[in-house]
Amino acid sequence: MFDPVAWLQASRPLAQINLYVPLWLGQALAFAHTGSFALPTLYASHLWAVLLLLVIVFSNDYADRETDALNRTYNEFSGGSRVLPEGRLRPDDLRGAAWVALAGLVGLSAWLAFGAGRPWAPAFVAASALLVWAYNSPPLRLSYRGAGELVQGLGTGVVLPLLGFYLQAGDLAAFPGLALVPLFLLGFVGNVLTALPDVPSDRQSDKRTYPVRRGQWAARRHSLELTTMAALMGGLVVPGLGAVHVALLAAPTLALVAACVPLLGSADAEQRDECRRFLLLAGGAGHLQCVVWSAALVVVGLVR
Repeated sequence: MFDPVAWLQASRPLAQINLYVPLWLGQALAFAHTGSFALPTLYASHLWAVLLLLVIVFSNDYADRETDALNRTYNEFSGGSRVLPEGRLRPDDLRGAAWVALAGLVGLSAWLAFGAGRPWAPAFVAASALLVWAYNSPPLRLSYRGAGELVQGLGTGVVLPLLGFYLQAGDLAAFPGLALVPLFLLGFVGNVLTALPDVPSDRQSDKRTYPVRRGQWAARRHSLELTTMAALMGGLVVPGLGAVHVALLAAPTLALVAACVPLLGSADAEQRDECRRFLLLAGGAGHLQCVVWSAALVVVGLVR
């Protein structure tokens, strides 16, 4: 029997922000550097994000079904959607739905390629599908081998900003390549943060996430250090910024990072409330920085 509430839970709508933000930033970069922006393209990018997220979360739930069944420290941002441990859906349901979502993404990319003059759109689907496969599936299964944060850094910090830029501009000739450095760092940190609440079950199942390999305290510290480094690289993202403007654009993010510092020594996965608070503050810092950069890029595009 079809259970719409279970499918909504499985789709993890809160995770959509992880895809929207880098796509918005890529489109803001296109506006700042080329002046190109079309509202229908923005809508198409949102549909792309929805379909891609479904591919990701359904695939992740299927791949992590045994680990998630062991997880007792999850929260709404980690540990999967919980539909499989709760018995609300079957593994094969999610695997099939991931293929359906991927087919929808292929269809959207074909329309963009042949109907909207974006012939390389299918290549971005291929790159995204390859990363999802490498993250979850044998023989690579990089999320278990200690490279999940690299895959997420590439996906949300490289592929999605490039996609957003390409969809609006039509090519990547004007893309500022060095902007990918801080964006990759923020994508890397995103994976570290969402792995923090899952350390006990990940350790049981030999899932070698960054916090499992380095320890929870070190992972928290490194996530704040990398976020700070990325925030102070705003000059690579927004053209024409001086040191003062870089600092001003980084200030809101650094304030959230500072709010995380008192939690550094105590926000282990077993302390679920503190761990969740650290994740909200630190994860919010990275997203906020991208939103601030996007707004600044829009201003640059308006005055160019």
